[in-house]
Amino acid sequence: MFKKPLAHLKTSAPLRGSDRRKLRQRIIAEFNVASENGDLLVPEGLQSQKFSTHLDEPGVLYLSPDGDPLWFTLGKGSDALIPTVYTLWKEPNLLPFLATPAAVVPRLVGGADLMIPGVVQHSSDFQQEQLVAISQYSRGEAIGYPIAVGRAAISSGMLKQADELSMKGKAVHTLHTWKDSLWDMGPSKKMEVPKPRSGASNESAVEAGEDQNEAESPTNLTEGVLDGEPLGEELEESSPTHEEGGSNVDQPSAPLLGPEDVSFCLKNALLQALSTELSSQPPSLFPMSASVFWANYVLPARPAQALGPNGLVDASAIDIKHSTHKSVKTFLKACAKEGLLKLKETKGDVVVTGVSPKHPAVAAHKPHRTIHSVEVQREKADERERKQKEAEEKKNREIQITELLKPFGSTIAWFVAAEKDTEELYAAADVREIFNSYVSTKQLINANEQQYINITEDEALARAVSIKGQTLPEFMKRDDAMSKIQQNMQNWYEVRTEGGPPVWKKGEVKRVGITQRMRLGRKAVTLITGFELFGLDAEELAEELRRVCSSSTSVAPLPGKPSGMEVMVQGKQMKAVMNHLISKGVPKNWIRGADMLDAKKKK
Repeated sequence: MFKKPLAHLKTSAPLRGSDRRKLRQRIIAEFNVASENGDLLVPEGLQSQKFSTHLDEPGVLYLSPDGDPLWFTLGKGSDALIPTVYTLWKEPNLLPFLATPAAVVPRLVGGADLMIPGVVQHSSDFQQEQLVAISQYSRGEAIGYPIAVGRAAISSGMLKQADELSMKGKAVHTLHTWKDSLWDMGPSKKMEVPKPRSGASNESAVEAGEDQNEAESPTNLTEGVLDGEPLGEELEESSPTHEEGGSNVDQPSAPLLGPEDVSFCLKNALLQALSTELSSQPPSLFPMSASVFWANYVLPARPAQALGPNGLVDASAIDIKHSTHKSVKTFLKACAKEGLLKLKETKGDVVVTGVSPKHPAVAAHKPHRTIHSVEVQREKADERERKQKEAEEKKNREIQITELLKPFGSTIAWFVAAEKDTEELYAAADVREIFNSYVSTKQLINANEQQYINITEDEALARAVSIKGQTLPEFMKRDDAMSKIQQNMQNWYEVRTEGGPPVWKKGEVKRVGITQRMRLGRKAVTLITGFELFGLDAEELAEELRRVCSSSTSVAPLPGKPSGMEVMVQGKQMKAVMNHLISKGVPKNWIRGADMLDAKKKK
């Protein structure tokens, strides 16, 4: 959740004494904290700060006087309090815990969700969706300090039965970890994890595995311990070897297939190909060399996994050299004798001249998951990940514009009455939230029509919605009241560029204009205005568009305007100009196009 630094981080503000006391009492009640520890978890001088994650999820932070994040909320409209790792180190028993081996910790800290096979020990009583802490497993009665906090994906009762039911999947949805971006905000970020606390009550702890020693050994963990995070090579590196003076425990040999098993798998691969890819191929596809037939149809149809005497084996072990046939030629001849295909031998080699997709053996074949389907699935996943990264990089390159509102004139008294900061800049959604809370608290909602607000019953609200020259009605619809409040507030906007600090400016945001029209007789030109807001220089933009559009460009002051420049490009270049502006970080929704060459055509 906090893999990347927080976005849209607003200025922190001290929490009022009454609000701090309410928060303290709430935490004592919700988390069953001893009253004397309330000030430890909610200290004097607590600060609050609004933020958004890199995924644009809003939240609120509660910081210690020194700046360490202690609590946070996450999600639009959510006020559920979540303790940070800083808080859990102050009160380690605040949440139920799940312990995981040391080899899992680096990936867990990287933001991966904890999977069921990675749970070695856990508290005996927690429910699905309940907040839980994750700690590193420690031998004996000591329990490690929490290194992550998240929400349980399954209950403790189901987790106890995981081995019996061969359950897999997520155990915890990770929200925040030690050393993530939220942790790094605190000045105490250099702290290392404290040593396991001895004497901690371990009576309610349940061992998830049958043997603690086996459970802790990294060599016994599978690649399913973390969601989408195979441990593979890292675990092998962390496992002691004989040469390094490690343990002399015998390692189980890799599962193998016998020659008959390999031949059986290859035969199934051919049947799979005949029932799928080859069933609809025209006769003109043949003749085909044995090597091409083998590479294009048989090998991709091998089962992704096969059951050998020692367990599951992947497709790499299914090789013709390990079969009873020893060669492709011998294998194909054996299949031809069964009538599955037709062969012709020429100069010591064989050519496939036809196949029999209607053979009884093909009809009786049970389809299996092939190595080709696994590769296709992996390619699709890689493509999705690539597109996601590209979209994220594109978003990071974009210049972020946020329209804001500031209390002004007749609305100031209303913000004071709502106990809100009159110097703060608010998004429209924030103003709506304040409005809904205010009319609900003041009981201004009309009893007969819930969509109407009794405006005249509250002097501060009445002034906030008053428009000069308009008669103030006794009742007003919510949306109309909200619109008038925003109309009476002062317009501001925030500009954020990649790697740069946010800049706040007063006034309304004007979109970049791209207009196509006739000039100088019958010559079409494309005019660009309003680009200065996005940090673009007129001369540099004109030079770039000259190269991009392969057309002449010029720069001139905006006609009839005291400030602002206009870039002109010869020809109908709207699409090329728009694409170039987007590549420079201008969001598409902040570009307005107009084609004046055809009055009916609007872009």
